[in-house]
Amino acid sequence: MRCLIVEDDFAARKLLQAHLCDFGECFIAVNGREAVDAVQEALAEGEPYDLICLDIMMPQMDGHDALEAIRKVEREHGVKKGDCAKVIMTTALNDPKNVMGAFREGCEAYIVKPVQKEKLLAEMEKLGVIQLEAAE
Repeated sequence: MRCLIVEDDFAARKLLQAHLCDFGECFIAVNGREAVDAVQEALAEGEPYDLICLDIMMPQMDGHDALEAIRKVEREHGVKKGDCAKVIMTTALNDPKNVMGAFREGCEAYIVKPVQKEKLLAEMEKLGVIQLEAAE
């Protein structure tokens, strides 16, 4: 699995990376502009991201604008809706406007910070990007 972590806060970035590193290759972007550029480059190289963990409150380009731009880049590269990267918004914002806006813009899941590993992995399994071992 190829994962892009988009987060401007160093500690939050490291936490997500620690949660995800066992499941695949993790890449980092510190703002929305870098995220859009990373998605563009990955698609051009034929190695798209499977998962994007995207913060909302970031400098230069916030998560809402970045998600819209990422979905546009995917369309421009001929990526069909069902084949797009799965996007989990990871943010401190829990108000209905931000939650609904994120889903309208094309995210598949929304997790309020602090991100708990169990919640993140459960969402990833629901999205089909990982398969957790069944408890015996």
